[in-house]
Amino acid sequence: MTNAQKYWKENLKYLFILLVIWFLSSYVAGILFVDQLDKIKIGGFKLGFWFAQQGSMYVFVILIFVYVRIMNKLDKKYGFDE
Repeated sequence: MTNAQKYWKENLKYLFILLVIWFLSSYVAGILFVDQLDKIKIGGFKLGFWFAQQGSMYVFVILIFVYVRIMNKLDKKYGFDE
């Protein structure tokens, strides 16, 4: 297996993990478990409402920065950095 194939395989692994985290925070927490999460309040707002309205967006932005950091390390590991 070439360096490029190893790089791509590891990239897809990280991408899948981050997409699962995003799915869990947006769909599962914001839609499926909203009733259970509404029993918890943060800053006067129900947690289910918070995830549905803002939480999933915050998680998505954080995941972008995590992905950039992971990819920079991956680029250096496989020699694709500039």
